[in-house]
Amino acid sequence: MQQVKNGDTVRVHYHGKLTDGTTFDSSEGRSPLEFKVGSGMVIPGFDSGVTGMSVGEKKTIHIPVDEAYGPKNDEYIMGFPKDRFPADMVPEVGMQLNMSDGQGQTFPVVIAEVQEDSVLLDANHPLAGEDLVFDLELVEIVGGSPLIILPE
Repeated sequence: MQQVKNGDTVRVHYHGKLTDGTTFDSSEGRSPLEFKVGSGMVIPGFDSGVTGMSVGEKKTIHIPVDEAYGPKNDEYIMGFPKDRFPADMVPEVGMQLNMSDGQGQTFPVVIAEVQEDSVLLDANHPLAGEDLVFDLELVEIVGGSPLIILPE
């Protein structure tokens, strides 16, 4: 049976959880995730986790921080004056915003802390600093060799 190798395009159903069991993403009710293994389209631990799987196979993989979104980076946490927010907006912890770097690039930030005159904005990926667990099911190796079963 054909197994996934680097360079294959695959379709995978997945259920992503934190180590405490909290779900952060799932393909349930959606089309399977399609990506080219080894192309950088997914985190490195996901790539290596599907490598060697066969169509129809299910398994659970554990991805450490360094093969996921990396550790939290303190340089991505910044103070921002409250008086620079729109007058009708009340900043709250957990609120997601988009910020501009002044050169036309926008990036997502989350309010990490609200202080008297400022807020702390966190531009780290929401899953940075987390070990991840994925339940995987390999649905298809796109363009893979068809399996022919001959009658006995």
